[in-house]
Amino acid sequence: MSTGLELLIHSFPNALWTGIIISAIGALFGVFVVLRRVVFIGVALSELAACGVAGALWLHVPPLLGAGLLTMGGAALLSMPTGENRIPRDALLGSIFVGAAGLSVFFVLRSAYGLEEVKSLLYGDLILVTIQDVYIMLALLVPAALTLVVFLRPITHVFLDREMSMVMKIAARKWELVFFLLLGLVVAVASKIVGAMLMFCYLAVPSTAALLLSRRLSRVLIIATSSAAFCTLAGLIVSASIDTPTNPTICVSSVFFLAAVAGLTFLRNLWRKKQNEH
Repeated sequence: MSTGLELLIHSFPNALWTGIIISAIGALFGVFVVLRRVVFIGVALSELAACGVAGALWLHVPPLLGAGLLTMGGAALLSMPTGENRIPRDALLGSIFVGAAGLSVFFVLRSAYGLEEVKSLLYGDLILVTIQDVYIMLALLVPAALTLVVFLRPITHVFLDREMSMVMKIAARKWELVFFLLLGLVVAVASKIVGAMLMFCYLAVPSTAALLLSRRLSRVLIIATSSAAFCTLAGLIVSASIDTPTNPTICVSSVFFLAAVAGLTFLRNLWRKKQNEH
């Protein structure tokens, strides 16, 4: 393992630090996505980002511009309250996912780029992160995360108890829109850098594990971000040591961590139940 870590530090420092930072940011946003019970919004937004990249290749414009416009537009649409609408949000998410996936194929076929180049741009690979990607991350993702932290209080009120937040005269609609626009920006940029699958993993898996371990939001945020960074580091080390694909290895390590947490939580609850019976 030490050999793998040394290889990462000396040969792939961009991948190491980018992975750790993006994983923590993804997990930070993921806590609120899971709390709001809109986990599959991450899938829809990731596919929109891929569609935006493919469309940008076809139109010969910067891929990040295409990903950003489509993803943030989709995030703004999905932030709208469903109210008494007969159409559930899941149906809208599924429709967006299917439409974006179909358009991605169309744009790829129409573009003049080679298949491998298109796959790299669409799905990313953490190990191939460049110094330009690091600058983009620092310029866009870090400020987005800091904005969430600065406005954590009103966003938390809105997400945990929307009705109470309205009683407290917190503009729920505004803060929902702010959060989803930030989420759209994060997903667009991160999907372009590390890939859609890995970004969805960061949104869903570490936050789920953290919510199993604690009910206090402050602790959940710390556990989610730190566990996401830990699983990224572990996945990178394993990938470098035994020569496996980087992104899937990180996803598998994250799921193993979640499975271990779920098992420990089950045993803890079982033990407490037996204690109460006595």
